[in-house]
Amino acid sequence: MRHFLVSLFLVETSLRALATCSIPESEFHLEGDYLMGGFFDIHDVNEPFQLNRPEAIDCSSQPFSLSSYQRFQLMRFTVEQINNSTNLLPNVSLGYEIFDQCSAIHSFPGILNLISVNGVIQPWGEPNKNPPQVNKVIAVVGPYTSTDTLTVAPLLMMDLIPVISYGAASSVLSDKKKFPSVLRTVYPNKKIIDVIFNIIQHFSWRWVAFLYSTDDFGIDGLEMFQNRIEDTEVCLAYIKGLRYDTNYFLTFREIDALRIKVIIIISPKVMAETLIESAIRLNISNKVWIAGDTWSLNKKLSKMEGIRNIGTVLGVSQTVMTIPGFREFVYSTKSQPLCESAEENMFCNQVCNCSSLSAEDVTSVESLFSFSVHSAVYAIAHALHNVLQCGIVKCNRNITAHPHLVLAELKKSNFTLLNQSIQFDENGDPKFGSYAVVFWNQSGDAEEVGFYKFHPAAYFNINSSNIKWFTNGNVPTSLCSPECPVGYKKEQDGIHKCCFKCEICPNGTYVNSTADAYTCTHCKETEWSEDGSTSCSLRVVEYVPFTDSGAIVIMVMAVVLVGLTVGMAFLFAINYNTPVVRSAGGPMCFLIFVCLNLCSLSIFFYFGTPTVASCILRYLPFLLFYTVCLACFVVRSFQIVCIFKIATKIPNLQVWWMKYHGQWLIITGAFVIQGLLLLISYSCGPPRPYNETLWYPNKIILGCDFNLKATLSSVVLLSLLCSLCFVFSYMGKDLPKNYNEAKAITFCLLLLIFTWIVFATVYMLYRGKYIHIFNALAVLSSLYSFLLWYFLPKCYIIIFQPRKNTQQYFQGLIQSYTKTISQ
Repeated sequence: MRHFLVSLFLVETSLRALATCSIPESEFHLEGDYLMGGFFDIHDVNEPFQLNRPEAIDCSSQPFSLSSYQRFQLMRFTVEQINNSTNLLPNVSLGYEIFDQCSAIHSFPGILNLISVNGVIQPWGEPNKNPPQVNKVIAVVGPYTSTDTLTVAPLLMMDLIPVISYGAASSVLSDKKKFPSVLRTVYPNKKIIDVIFNIIQHFSWRWVAFLYSTDDFGIDGLEMFQNRIEDTEVCLAYIKGLRYDTNYFLTFREIDALRIKVIIIISPKVMAETLIESAIRLNISNKVWIAGDTWSLNKKLSKMEGIRNIGTVLGVSQTVMTIPGFREFVYSTKSQPLCESAEENMFCNQVCNCSSLSAEDVTSVESLFSFSVHSAVYAIAHALHNVLQCGIVKCNRNITAHPHLVLAELKKSNFTLLNQSIQFDENGDPKFGSYAVVFWNQSGDAEEVGFYKFHPAAYFNINSSNIKWFTNGNVPTSLCSPECPVGYKKEQDGIHKCCFKCEICPNGTYVNSTADAYTCTHCKETEWSEDGSTSCSLRVVEYVPFTDSGAIVIMVMAVVLVGLTVGMAFLFAINYNTPVVRSAGGPMCFLIFVCLNLCSLSIFFYFGTPTVASCILRYLPFLLFYTVCLACFVVRSFQIVCIFKIATKIPNLQVWWMKYHGQWLIITGAFVIQGLLLLISYSCGPPRPYNETLWYPNKIILGCDFNLKATLSSVVLLSLLCSLCFVFSYMGKDLPKNYNEAKAITFCLLLLIFTWIVFATVYMLYRGKYIHIFNALAVLSSLYSFLLWYFLPKCYIIIFQPRKNTQQYFQGLIQSYTKTISQ
C-alpha cells in the first residue's frame, strides 16, 4: 500500500515526463505486433536517496550494474530469437519496451508508461461510456528484486497484466489472492532456505548467524529461515539487518563474542560485496560463509585478494545454463554503433551510458538468472501463441490478445526449453530447475559440489570431499555447547536450546538423542537400564517355582507336619483319659492339631506364579487359624496359673471359669474377631500379585503385595494373644519341675518370636525371589515350634515313660509343690 500511494503521488511528475520524453530507436525499444514490457535495474540506487520534491530519479546517474545489463541484453536476444523462429508465433512479431528500474520508490515513469493508453492513465474510467481500449503491453518481464516487484505489481494488476519476475524471491508473491497476475521463473525464498538448511544439517552446524538486507527480500528470507529451523536442533544465535551504513566492525565483534563459525548472508549483490570486503579489511577469519543465490557466483569477490583468509565460502545458486547464440548476439550488437549518442531525445529511464562496454565485458560477467530471463520471455511467447491459436503457418490475428487471456495461458504453460520442462504451479512459482551448491575454490572459481532438485521430488546431494576447509581437512564445527556423551541428556542453559549442560540419565531411564535429547525417558516396568543408557533391556522375571529344591524341601516338611499332627492326634485319642493328655489341654489339643494342619495350607501358596487367589490363601489360613492356636495356648497358660496360684486367692474366679466354660468363650471370641478383621481388611485391600522392581534394577520379582495397613488390626490381635500367652506362661515358670506345660509354652513362644524377628531382619535386607522361601520357612517354623516343643514331649512320655502318665504320679507332684509353697 505504501508503494502504491507513492506511485499515485508521483503521477503528476511522471505524466510530465511522458509528455517531454520521446522514444527513438534504441536498445530499450523494439516495434512489434505485440509489445512486452521489461524492467531491469541497469543502474542501482545503492544508498539512501533524498529529494526535495517528488520527482523521477535520473537512473543513468546511478552506479552501473553489469550483470543486470547482461540480463537486459538477454531479453533483447530472446525476443529476436523468437521473431526469427518459424514454429513459435508465425507471421507475428514481438516488440518490447524496456525500462531501467533503478529504484523502487523513485523510478515510476516506466511503469506509468506501460499502463498508459495513448499517453493517458484513466484507472477510474467508466467502461460503459468509453470504447474498450487495448492495453499497450501483453505482459511484463521483471522486475529483478522483490521490493521492485512488490511496487510494480499493484499498478499492473489493475488490468491483470502478467508480471513474470526473473529474480524476486519474496514468498509473499506466492499469495495469489494478493498477487493474482504475478508469476516468476525463480524459486521463492522458502526453497533457497531449504537448500541452506540442508547444508547446515549435512555438516551438523547448530550455532549460526543470519545477516540479511532490510528489504522485502532479506526480511522474507529471515522469516523463512526462522520457520524452517523451528523444532530443529539449529539455533539462530545472531541476527543482523544490514544497511548501507552498517557498522561491520561491531557486527563481526558480536559474532566472534558468541563463538559463531557459520554466517548466512541473504542480501543483494552490492550489499554482500560491501560486507565481504569489510570482513577482509577487518581480518575476519575462520568462518564459513553461506551465500544466497544473489552473490554466490560473484566473480569480483571470489577472485579478490585476501578472500582465502576469511575462511570457506559456500553458496547456493541456480544451475548456470549457457544460452546458445547469446554470445554471438552480444558481439554482433556491440560491433554496431549505438544510438545512445542522442541522449537528449531518450525517455527518462531508457538511458544506459554504456557505449564504452565491449562484448567481452558483457559476456565475462557471471550469468546469474540468465535462464530465468530467457524462460520468462519464452513463456510469454508460448502463452501468446496459444491465445492467438497459432498453427504451423500463421496465427489468428483477429483475436484480441488481452493481458488476462495471456495470463490464463501462462498459468497453463507446458513446453520444453533447453531440455527443461517449463511449468508453473498454482502459486505461479516454477516447477522446473534446481539449485547448485557451490564452493569458492583456491582458483577463485565457484565450483559445483552439490545440488538440490525440487521436481518431481526433493533430492539433496553434496560431495564434501571436494570442499577444502580452512581447518585443513576437517569440517569446521559451530556449536554453542559440545555434544553430550552417550547416555547424557541436555539441560538447556539460557534462552537457546543449543546451549546446554550435560546430565547423565540415572538407572531406570534412557535418553533417545534422535527423538528428544533433553529428556531422560523412564523405562517401562518390565524393562531396566543402567546409568547413562540409550535404551532399555527387558528385566529377568523371577519367582520360586514348585520345582525349586528349596520349595520341595519346605513342602515335604509341611507334609511331614501334617503327618505328625495326625499321628499325635491318634496317639492322644487312644490315651485321651490319661493325665498327660488331660494336662496338655484335653479336647483343646485336637482343636490345635486341626488348626495347625489348616495353617500348613498357606505354605503351598508361596510357590509358583502369584495370582489373586494364591496371594489371599498365602496369608488367610495362617492368620485365621494360628489365632485359634494362640488363643488355645493363652487359655491353657491361664488355666495352669489359675489352678496353682490364682485359685487359692480368688476361688470365685475358678468357679466362674468352670461354670461358663471360659476357655471356649475366649477361643471362640478370638476366632470370630479375627475373622471379622480379616473380612474387613481383605475387602479394603486384599493381597494381590505385585512386581518388585525397586530392589533389583534388572529383575522383576513376582510376589504378593501384603497391605500391612489393611491387615494391621489382625497382626495386632496375633501380637496381643502372643503377649498374653507369654505373660501367663512366664508366671508359671516356678511350677513343678516335671509339670512343665507353662515352661514348654514359654519356650515355644520365645522360639516363635525369634523366628519372626529373624525373618523381619532378612526381609529388610533382601527382597529376592528366595524371600518367599524364607517366609514359608518362618510359617513352618511357627507351626513346628508348638508341635515339637509342646506336644512331642507329651508323646514321648506316653510312649516311653508310661509310669509318669499315672494319676498317682501327678498327685505326688502337686502335693510336693503345695508343701513347698506353704513353707
